[in-house]
Amino acid sequence: HCAATQAVPGEGPEAARVLIVGEQPGDQEDLAGRPFVGPAGQLFDQALGAAGVERSTLYITNAVKHFKFRAQGRRRLHQSPTAGEIDHCRWWLDAERALVRPRLIVTLGRSALRGVTGRSDPLGAQRGRLTELADGTRLLPTVHPSWLLRLRDGAERQAEIQRFVDDLAQIPTWA
Repeated sequence: HCAATQAVPGEGPEAARVLIVGEQPGDQEDLAGRPFVGPAGQLFDQALGAAGVERSTLYITNAVKHFKFRAQGRRRLHQSPTAGEIDHCRWWLDAERALVRPRLIVTLGRSALRGVTGRSDPLGAQRGRLTELADGTRLLPTVHPSWLLRLRDGAERQAEIQRFVDDLAQIPTWA
C-alpha cells in the first residue's frame, strides 16, 4: 500500500519457539514501524501477562506488512486486507517462518489464519484448538485483540478477554 508510511516487519528472537501472526499493522504500528504497539497491542500485552507469557520470547509479525486505511479528515481508518493482499504478502510470512522455525504458530484473527494456511476457514470452530500443520508445526488460532476492543457489552468483552487469555495460556507448553 503506497499510502502507508512504511513496511512493518516482524520482531523478536530468531530462535523463538512461538510465532505470533496478526492481521496487518494499524495506524500506530505504521508510524512506529513495529508490530502490536497500539491499543490492540496493549491489550495483547496484558493478555500475555495474564497468561504467564513473556512477549520478549515471541516472534511477532503480521500476515500483511503495510497499513491499509481510508482517510477521514486527519484520521486514518483501518481497512481489512483482502484475500488477494494476504496471499500477495504470504512470501514474506513464509520467509519469517523459515527463519524462526517455530514449534507453535498462534494466529490472531481470520486474516492471520489465512496468511498461514492459505485458506479462508471460519475461525469460530478452530479458536483455541491446537492442530498440526503439514510440516509438523502446531497451529493455535484465536481472535485478534482489536475484535475484543470493539465489543460493546462490558460483560461479553470481559468473558471474551478471559477466553483469549485462556487461549494464550497454552503457549508455555510449546515455548
